[in-house]
Amino acid sequence: MNSLPQRIICLTTETVEVLYLLGEQDRIVGISGYTTRPAIARKEKSKVSAFTTAKIDKIIDLKPDLILGFSNLQADIAAALIKAGIEVHVFNQRSVDDILRMIITTGRLVGATKKAENIVKALQTEIAAVRKTASGLPRKPKVYFEEWNEPMMCSIRWVAELIEIAGGEDSFPELTQFHSASERIITRAQVLERMPDIIIGSWCGKKFQPEEVKAREGWSAMPAVKNNMLFEIKSADILQPGPSVFTHGLKQLEAIMQQWRKTQ
Repeated sequence: MNSLPQRIICLTTETVEVLYLLGEQDRIVGISGYTTRPAIARKEKSKVSAFTTAKIDKIIDLKPDLILGFSNLQADIAAALIKAGIEVHVFNQRSVDDILRMIITTGRLVGATKKAENIVKALQTEIAAVRKTASGLPRKPKVYFEEWNEPMMCSIRWVAELIEIAGGEDSFPELTQFHSASERIITRAQVLERMPDIIIGSWCGKKFQPEEVKAREGWSAMPAVKNNMLFEIKSADILQPGPSVFTHGLKQLEAIMQQWRKTQ
């Protein structure tokens, strides 16, 4: 009998991405319909959940020996599966360190600890390289990251940390600690007061509209608007707390900072 899980269901995209990076994708028997990385997973794996809902009967029929979930928002799903007698591990990574720890833990769960550690080391090397590049900036540009536009929501903790790594300063550091998006709702006047040098939009599930942002009352006075420093980072690249926030999100933040540098 193999003591390691052989039939895993991932209720969010982050652990799918990690298991593929580990070369352990054959263990995955079910994924979330919102899985984005790697793209091949959507073709290869059965879709059994959304984010806050899941097909419990379908999951049970797949006879998983481990369920991997994410955040308090999946607590009800986790409870239903635990009651069905299935082992469940729910991650709640909200910071850069949490994300790296999630990768290590996932590796340990499938007996691929060394591979997971190597992935984390490579990511830490990338983080250090971005920090080194950022050290050449003339100052820390103030960055307003907009997660949603109606109502307006500012950045979550790991995004603010990535902005700092890339050399910027988050416009709302006092709010990034809050997990719930409803606790990070802000007003146009509040953003205007902070006078950001850079605006980054990452509207979950829809395209960022910089012209709409520029047209907001009073925002033409902002350095970001004056210098046309408005950018989009796709939510799949930065708002899903897995390896891609470093390989895709952080690299884009680094490029944005260097573009801003040219305006100084």
